[in-house]
Amino acid sequence: MLYLVPTPVGNLEDITLRAIRVLKEADLIACEDTRRTAVLLSHYHISTPVTSYHDHNERRKAPQLVKRMLDGESVALVTDAGSPGISDPGFFLVRACCEAGLSVTALPGATALVPALTASGLPSDRFAFEGFLPVKKGRKARLQMLSGSPCTVVLYESPHRLVKTLADLATVLGPARKAAVGRELTKVHEEMRRGPLDALHAHYAAQPSIRGEIVIVVAPDR
Repeated sequence: MLYLVPTPVGNLEDITLRAIRVLKEADLIACEDTRRTAVLLSHYHISTPVTSYHDHNERRKAPQLVKRMLDGESVALVTDAGSPGISDPGFFLVRACCEAGLSVTALPGATALVPALTASGLPSDRFAFEGFLPVKKGRKARLQMLSGSPCTVVLYESPHRLVKTLADLATVLGPARKAAVGRELTKVHEEMRRGPLDALHAHYAAQPSIRGEIVIVVAPDR
């Protein structure tokens, strides 16, 4: 069986009791970065063997993991933070397991998009999760599509691209469109900054350095 196990996006306490049990009972933990996962496992005294599984080796490792599961082992898949398959590795292995007739169980748990959405102060009755915007090809077309969205849009972004993305959003969606930027969610220096896109861009453009994982929430076109 394959278990998809969400891990904390920051605060190590944001993990379920079931997730801890599954990580302890699994025969193997497949993780995006063994060093980062080791911190979590050490914190909860979990000694299950680990193996790397990430974007650059998933096509090679997936058949190996499927074979181990067909031989009777259980594998727990985790990413660096959040739920496997949500803008993180996972889909390829899940599809391979389904094709092989293996059981796949997804545990509920931590993800960055929900806390950012609910704390943004923007409508949350309908929302579209867009993950990361294309860096180059298709970026303008995606932004234009989002400009007329009737529901709140949630995006992930890296710190070094935040200022550019806010500038692009302000240009295409309009500088007055309301938005919120969540940074370092669940951590000691958690920040949720709200305002029109042009003001958010001006604020972060003036920062000497930006750190942490970023979630951008943009109000609907209504």
